[in-house]
Amino acid sequence: MNKQQFKHLFHCAFNLHYHLVIVTKYRRKCITAPLLARLKTICTELTQKWECELLEFNGEADHLHLLLSLNPKVAPSVFVNNLKTVTSRLIRKEFAAHLAKIYWKKPVFWSRSYCILTCGGAPLSIIKQYIEQQNTPE
Repeated sequence: MNKQQFKHLFHCAFNLHYHLVIVTKYRRKCITAPLLARLKTICTELTQKWECELLEFNGEADHLHLLLSLNPKVAPSVFVNNLKTVTSRLIRKEFAAHLAKIYWKKPVFWSRSYCILTCGGAPLSIIKQYIEQQNTPE
């Protein structure tokens, strides 16, 4: 059986993985190969600034999938908000001509919603069983 690899801070050990899915505004199919490559670069740099790690990245014309290893000091919702804000601002600036055809010069790129899921580690049923089997003090 594989042991989990833990990362460490001063007073904790952790292994936090999240699967993040973000979609373009109105699910418009506006992500091209060059735009996707630029998004990957931005997301990689941003996760490093937050002392986190981008483990996997890919997407389609209307959405992205990111596998992230986040630091416990980072609130996932705050991180996602920052990631969407920064990527939107830079992509709208760098790909302005392309996006103006799709969004008619409105300052949008991402939908307000997103999906973030925890992943990795033991299944919940195993964790529940482990907790149930603890030696309760008498």
